[in-house]
Amino acid sequence: MLQELSIKDFAIISDLNIEFEDKMNALTGETGAGKSIIIDAVGLLIGGRSSVEYIRNGCNKALLQGLFLIKNSQSNVFRFLDDLGIDYEDNQILIDRELNVNGRNVCRINGTLVNISTLKKLGAMMVDIHGQNEHQQLMNIKNHLGMLDNYDQSIQSVLVDYQKSYVQYIDLKQKLIQKQEHFQEFAQRLDILKFQIDEIESAQLQVNEEEELLHEKEYLNNYQQISEAIQNSLTSLNNDDLQGDSAVDQIGTALNELQSISDINDNYAKLSESLSNVYYELQDIVDQLTDEISTQDYDEGRLNEVEERLNLIHQLKRKYGSSIKEILDYLEEIKKELADMEELQDNDDQLEKRLTIVEDELSKKAAILSEKRKQIAEVLTNDVNEQLHQLCMEKAKFKVVFHENDIFSVDGLDKIEFYVQTNVGEGLKPLVKIASGGELSRIMLALKTVFAKQQNITSIIFDEIDTGVSGRVAQAIANKIKAIADYSQVLCITHLPQVAATAETQFYIEKQVHNNRTETTVTKLTEKERITKIATMLSGDKITDASIEQAKALLMKN
Repeated sequence: MLQELSIKDFAIISDLNIEFEDKMNALTGETGAGKSIIIDAVGLLIGGRSSVEYIRNGCNKALLQGLFLIKNSQSNVFRFLDDLGIDYEDNQILIDRELNVNGRNVCRINGTLVNISTLKKLGAMMVDIHGQNEHQQLMNIKNHLGMLDNYDQSIQSVLVDYQKSYVQYIDLKQKLIQKQEHFQEFAQRLDILKFQIDEIESAQLQVNEEEELLHEKEYLNNYQQISEAIQNSLTSLNNDDLQGDSAVDQIGTALNELQSISDINDNYAKLSESLSNVYYELQDIVDQLTDEISTQDYDEGRLNEVEERLNLIHQLKRKYGSSIKEILDYLEEIKKELADMEELQDNDDQLEKRLTIVEDELSKKAAILSEKRKQIAEVLTNDVNEQLHQLCMEKAKFKVVFHENDIFSVDGLDKIEFYVQTNVGEGLKPLVKIASGGELSRIMLALKTVFAKQQNITSIIFDEIDTGVSGRVAQAIANKIKAIADYSQVLCITHLPQVAATAETQFYIEKQVHNNRTETTVTKLTEKERITKIATMLSGDKITDASIEQAKALLMKN
C-alpha cells in the first residue's frame, strides 16, 4: 500500500503530504481542484513519462516521494529488489523522483539511483492506475494468458510439467538444426578439433616442463665456464703439484700452530676453534667439487634436444595459450567439444527419434494444458459475467476466446483473448476494442474484482472511472470498488456520493489562493465533515436536511 505521498512544487501543488490508509481511500473535491494532479504524481513515482510542464511555475525542480508498504513478504517486488542489490527493511520501499527544468530526472529506490526503465518495472508490480482512457494491464492482450493461468493455481503443476518437456524439445531441436543447417561448418570444426587435439597430445606436455628445460639450457650453454671455474677452484684449494702448499694445507698448518697455544689463553682457544671450523668446511667443499667434476657430463646433442623442445612449446603457446597449463586446459575443453559433436554426428538418427518422441510427448502435454485452461476459462467466464450483472450490465457477456498456435511456445499452444458483448445482438468483440468509457469502466471493475486476489498489486488507483453514471449503477460501482479494496489498497477519485460514502477514508481536495498563488490542499475528513461533503455531493452547494439525512444513511450503510 501507498502509506505516504509527498509532493513539492508540482503543478499547482506547492508543498503537500498525504498519509493514506489501508483499504479504500476516496479523493473528492470540486473539478479542477487538483485531484488528478495527485494521481499524476503517483504515476510519475512509478515510472510514468515526465515533462517540465509539471514543475510549478517559477521553480527549478519538482520533488516527489512515496513510501510503500508491501504486506506480502513473498511478493515479486522483493525478488526484483534482491536482483538489483537494493536493500529494504520492514517491507518498506521509498521511491524518490526529482524533475528538473533542464529535463533531467533523478530516481531513487531506497536511496539507490535507478533509471526510469527500472522504476517503471518496479512500479508495475506495485501500482495499477486506471482511468477512463488509459490502457492498463487488462487491456494488453499479451497479459491475458498469464492472468488466466494465475486465476486458478491448480494449473501451475500442469504448466510446469509441460515446460520441462518444452525445454528438452527446444534443446534437441536446436542441436538438430545446428547440425543440418551448418553441416559444412560442423565438418570443418570437427577436423580442426581433431588436428588440435592430436597436435597437443603428441607433444606430451608436462606442467613444469618448460621451467626445467630453461634451467637445463642455461647449464648446457655455460658448461665450459662452469667446468673451468670448478676445476680452478679445486686446484687452488687442494692441488699438491703446485709449488708450495695448497690453500687447505696452509690453513691446516695455521691450525696446528694455533692449537699448540690454545691451552695458554682463551682467546687462542677460540681462534683455534674458529679456524678448525673453516678448515673442515673447506675440506667438505673440496669433496663436493671433486664429486661435481666426476659427475659432469656435457652432451652437445642434449642441448639441441632441449632447444627443439622449447621451440615446440613456444609454437604451441602461440596457438593455444600463454602457458603449458593453459594449453592443457584448452585441450580438455576441445576434447569435450569434440565428444559432444561426435555424439551428434554418430547419433543423427537417434537424435531425430528422440526429437519425435519428445515432440509427441509435448503435444500431449500441450493438449492437457489447453483442456485445463478451458475448464478454468469456463469458471472465469461465469465469475466475470456474474460481476457484470451486479454492475447493472445484465445483457453483457464475457468470454475467453482460444486461438491455437501451430508452434510450441513456453506457454503451450494456446493464445487467448478476452472478448465482451455489451449489448444484445452486437456479438462478442475483443475487450481492447470496447469504445464506451462507461461500459469499459464497469467491465474493468468486474475483471479487477475477479483478479484482485491474484494480481498482488499493492495499490489500485481509479481516476474518475464512475463519470456519467448514477443511481443503482453508482451504488453497484461503489460496492465493486470496496470489494477490490478487500485485497488491495484503493485510491479512488470520485464525484459520486455513493462511492465516497463506501470508502473507509475520505480526503477533500480544494484550491486556495495564498499570496496571489493558487495552491492545492488536501484534508482528511472527520466523520462529521464527511456527512457535510457527501450531502454537498448529493444536493449541490445548498445543503438540505434531506441531503444530510441521505448522507448519514449512505455512511451508515457502508
